Amino acid sequence: MAGSLISALLGQLSSITAREAEQEIRLVIGVDEEVRRLEGNLRTVLAVLDDAEKRQVEEHAVSLWLEKLKEVSYEMDDVLDEWSTAMIKLEIEKEVEDENAEKDTDVKKVCSFIPSLSCCSRQVNKLVMRHDIAHKIKQLNEILDKITREREMYGFESTRGAAQGLVERPKTTSFVDVSDICGRDRVMDDLVSILLGKGVKEEEQSPPVFSLVGMGGIGKTSLAQVAYNHDQVKAHFDKRIWVCVSEPFDQCAIAKAIIQAFGGADPNITELQSLLEKICELIGGKKFFLILDDVWTEDDTKWVSFKEAFKCGSQGSRILVTTRKERVANKIGSVKTINLEVLSEEDCWLIFKKIAFFNKDPTLCQQLENVGRKIAEKCKGLPLAAKTLGSLMRFKNSKEEWKRVLDSCWWEIKDEEIKSLYAPLLLSYYDLSSPLRQCFKFCAVFSKDYVFSRDELVYMWMAQGYIMSNTYMEMEIMAQDYFEKLAMRSFFQDFEKDKDEANIKNCKMHDIVHDFAQLMSKNECFIINFDMELASNYKNARHLRLEYNIYPVTPIKSQFLESIYCAQNLRTLYLLSRSDELFTSYQHFRCLRALTLNGLNNDVSIEFLGLLEILIHLRYLNLVNYYGSALPETICNLCNLQILKIKMSHRRRKRGNYLQTLPQGMSKLINLRHFILDWSRFTKNLKFPRGFGRLTSLRTLTSFGEGGEDDSERGKLGELRNLNHLQGSLKIYGLGSDVCEANNAQLKKKIGLRTLELWFNERDGTEIIREEDALVLNALEPPPDLEDLTIQNYLAPTMFPNWMMSLTNLKKLEIWDLSLEHLPPLGKLLFLESLTIRDLGRLKKVGAEFLGIEESEKKETDDILITLFPNLISLTFCGMYEWEEWNGIGGEEGEEEEDYIRRFTIMPRLQNLTIESCMVLKSLPNFLRRTTLQHLVIVHSLNCEWMERTGKEISNCYLFVKKDGGELRLQGHEEESDGDDDKKEESNEDEVDKEEDDKALHDKKEDDEAEHL
Repeated sequence: MAGSLISALLGQLSSITAREAEQEIRLVIGVDEEVRRLEGNLRTVLAVLDDAEKRQVEEHAVSLWLEKLKEVSYEMDDVLDEWSTAMIKLEIEKEVEDENAEKDTDVKKVCSFIPSLSCCSRQVNKLVMRHDIAHKIKQLNEILDKITREREMYGFESTRGAAQGLVERPKTTSFVDVSDICGRDRVMDDLVSILLGKGVKEEEQSPPVFSLVGMGGIGKTSLAQVAYNHDQVKAHFDKRIWVCVSEPFDQCAIAKAIIQAFGGADPNITELQSLLEKICELIGGKKFFLILDDVWTEDDTKWVSFKEAFKCGSQGSRILVTTRKERVANKIGSVKTINLEVLSEEDCWLIFKKIAFFNKDPTLCQQLENVGRKIAEKCKGLPLAAKTLGSLMRFKNSKEEWKRVLDSCWWEIKDEEIKSLYAPLLLSYYDLSSPLRQCFKFCAVFSKDYVFSRDELVYMWMAQGYIMSNTYMEMEIMAQDYFEKLAMRSFFQDFEKDKDEANIKNCKMHDIVHDFAQLMSKNECFIINFDMELASNYKNARHLRLEYNIYPVTPIKSQFLESIYCAQNLRTLYLLSRSDELFTSYQHFRCLRALTLNGLNNDVSIEFLGLLEILIHLRYLNLVNYYGSALPETICNLCNLQILKIKMSHRRRKRGNYLQTLPQGMSKLINLRHFILDWSRFTKNLKFPRGFGRLTSLRTLTSFGEGGEDDSERGKLGELRNLNHLQGSLKIYGLGSDVCEANNAQLKKKIGLRTLELWFNERDGTEIIREEDALVLNALEPPPDLEDLTIQNYLAPTMFPNWMMSLTNLKKLEIWDLSLEHLPPLGKLLFLESLTIRDLGRLKKVGAEFLGIEESEKKETDDILITLFPNLISLTFCGMYEWEEWNGIGGEEGEEEEDYIRRFTIMPRLQNLTIESCMVLKSLPNFLRRTTLQHLVIVHSLNCEWMERTGKEISNCYLFVKKDGGELRLQGHEEESDGDDDKKEESNEDEVDKEEDDKALHDKKEDDEAEHL
């Protein structure tokens, strides 16, 4: 971890030097020599840190040396950040001065950055601060000098080298006691079947490679050993070869091991090419089975030469690789990857008791069983942990000893036993780079079974400075890459992916992995609940989660506060409380980089936010269940702030009181990258300030409001003009009639946006048609790669902006509460997969224009096939109270359409059709009979008689009709069991009420949270 800190310090020094040169200022004078000395010391120490961090587990003196280094590094980081912050403030003040000079405003406004000081006192303060920073750097340099000299006492190696000494990688063999394997029968059967050639096409790859992937200790090697020694496998292959690869991936050593497996002596050959030729000779014409156990390298170039050599084997040969990294499996071209899951509690117990009860008296075993089962539960399905704990308990014969182990924290076990228990995780941990180790250890501040959000972790890592900026890659992309690496190495599990199954959204951490993270971050990460006994000293604490959510609120004991206030070096504070005393506590932690406040419950508490400006290092601010109607202006003095998140209180929203105004000085937050407003449908009247467009570092802006009273302090839509780094989703509320501002927004340049919602001003009560909406919509041309578009409250009679057909990647479209008389030709959107049309109160007829067919095309006689809505899967109509007719190509209902079949294919992939609250709709178009429709949901629309008469003509479709309180279920041509009927009815009911259910669930969850507080 110290390595990452020192790398960050070197980066800071470089950044400060560059900023001074760019601004042509020298804030801190007379420290050039000290800075050079500091940089030299840091680089000297950095060269040996890799070796030191590995040795600290076994050498207490090294551990103490690293602690001293880490402490001075943290202090130096604060000093350099203070220096950098002062330069940023100077830059901002200069911009304010220039702007005020242009406007010929009162000079006093120049001093508005620190409202409590006059211009004169501010200049005096600058001089004091310059001297203070220089003095601190000199003091810390002297400490670092001493630490640098001490390194020579330990004889550290300055090169990384192989991982030796700390935790030697165990060399695996092919021998295993089959009776030791529990809970893997099904996986074992599948693996053996694959090895025997069942279900594998030989032409895919010869020989095919299969991979077993999973976290350390999950049982990959044991399973491979069982497969290797399976009787059918032995009989099937001419030759079986087991090679323990480990790290580093030594090509010559692996080649020699394969040759030795054929019975030859260690070949006296050093050239890889000669070794590979020998392998070709030995395996030629033979059907072999090769296991490469414990592969770590992701360098696929080291694998290529072996692949060519292995082709000399006969058809039917197999290669099995075990690895902790899914990327390794991908790099070597696995045709199938088997991800091993954790064992059941019962299987863990069977492994544990077999070892723990070995040679014990049956009566004693019976007495220990209840405690033993609880200990086995702590293994959480990890076979290695069950074996390690079983071995630990084998020599403990009293119930008291067993209970002490059950009740103890694992990081208090003696080092040798820790080493045994966590050896697989230690191997994975020390294979990570120093920044990745920091990112992993940080996870210890979250509780067990916590559902990690990938984006939240990314933001927190950025705030801590774990992600170094890079000219060629955004910080967020680098942090996401860190997350992916940790996930691939099995430090996370239980993944939840986004709707496209492309990226991980949420995940969890195995309990044992979490315990390991807490062990590695001992004395730095703490979770404190109101009812737990506090540690005696939190002086070295860096990350704290404090939950003091007693209700009703009771006075906090002074001893509790004193213990917490000792943690003056905190960098992360998550505070869940309703106590005003605790909410003021954050002002004691001046080094904070990340702050989450959950439970501000009244306007008095909100006033405490005015003290935030003293947290000059703060990068991340998250206000959860926020009650305020505004934010204090002093927040704008947090010039290092990168992430600002506000989730408004559900109860305050229900009373119609929610955030209405943002601070006027937000333009000073020049480092802000993510501004996230949760529950943004209630922010449609939120007043964005003028100058908001200066926040050109923004990557995330969940919503922007243009509506409301027109005044000189409100920002207009044109503020978006230069925010061209925006990514993800953006909602724009209150769109009015100003076409010029819509053009100024330049949405088409926001090429990172994938989701866009355009909400026009709501009706004023008398409006039916608003012609200017068409001009505004046309001016709001989205970026070409947009995938999801929503348009609401659009009151022009037609909607076909010039840019609509250019959205070639659009997959989802929703249009709500419109005054359209005709639908636009949406059938021409080639990649559209989901279409929702709601609350079109003036629409009476849907015909060929909706499909995108011109009258001239209908009359053509050529045989060119035209596909309309080629990729549409889901279609919903809702709240179309005047809609009477839905015709296909032929015109009125019943008119012959067969003549068009040979030239038009309509909605060939349609699976789901929902029609709700379309009371006067008479029938459905005939072309639906030729779709792949599987679910048709009719709610308060059409009539049951029409469905009974026509419904079954739509083949293979499950129908659910609901009208006037009655329900009618119809099946397609294929008969289904009653059980299937019930399941499908339930499925369709869920689909009909999905939006309402989701909202109810969300509201209930927030109510529960509020009650909990």
